Amino acid sequence: MAHLNSLLAICTQKLGPNPRRKYFIKNRIYILFVLGLWINQVSGQELEPRSYAALPTNLNALAIVAGISNGNVLTEPSLPINNLDVTLYSGGLGYVRTFGIGDKLARISASLPFATISGSAQLNGRDTAASRFGWGDARIRFGINLIGSPALNKKQFASYTQKTVVGISLVTSMPTGTYYPSKLINMGTNRWGFKPEIGISQRVGRLYLEAYVGTWFYTHNTNYLDGKVLSQNPLGSFQAHVCYYFKNKMWISADGNWFSGGEVRVNGNVSGADFDNWRGGGAWSVPVAGGQSIKFQFHSGVFTNRGYNYNSYSLAYQYIFF
Repeated sequence: MAHLNSLLAICTQKLGPNPRRKYFIKNRIYILFVLGLWINQVSGQELEPRSYAALPTNLNALAIVAGISNGNVLTEPSLPINNLDVTLYSGGLGYVRTFGIGDKLARISASLPFATISGSAQLNGRDTAASRFGWGDARIRFGINLIGSPALNKKQFASYTQKTVVGISLVTSMPTGTYYPSKLINMGTNRWGFKPEIGISQRVGRLYLEAYVGTWFYTHNTNYLDGKVLSQNPLGSFQAHVCYYFKNKMWISADGNWFSGGEVRVNGNVSGADFDNWRGGGAWSVPVAGGQSIKFQFHSGVFTNRGYNYNSYSLAYQYIFF
């Protein structure tokens, strides 16, 4: 579990005519979000359904998440470590705010993770064990929907029905996490990361079909293992999601991710092969009260050529207000 791997992804939509429409408008929260808050170093493996969902403006969402991961969990995706077997417990906080830019819907979100990790690995042919705890790298995400999602206030949004939405976003990972230059495994990465992304969401009845394509770009870590320079090539990422909504505003999703590239060098020497990894999973979100929901998420490695061969579970609570 690394990189508050997601930030917030919020789900909201009018699902068609309803005889109780006045009630739903009054208590207007067809907003069921997905939050993949994991700790801040897994840069490519995000699984974030509904990241480009249509939302009303002036919406605020607060979220808290707790999770557990077990297996080959690299807190830094470039580490030259073999047979890593760890258990990681994490928590995180997230916030999102929607607003209008011209007639387009925009949103900004921020997340901050904390985690504790313990386990064993093989380093230079020798078995070793260690534990760490601390803050992960904070993330900020800015996005705008360019097509199919106008800037509508809460009242206007009540009569809106999504069709096709196309948006773009930029995720920024900041080196705020706990970092020890003499250690291989850390909560923080001691470098900046930037991911521009484009996403599309298509509604078909109660289904939402989604796909996102993005690429992570990294600055150098100039204090890797007490003064070495760690650099990493761009890491491409592709996500696909199928989300189904029920009449009671509960929803489920099937999610998949592929990330490729990201060759690592230490002092100019190749330290690891490119990634070529697939992950799959699902999510289940249940409304519990006005503006509140709880979401369970699971994902696991489907094909792994390097690292990230682990199972991950999270439970998130969110509260929405205007």
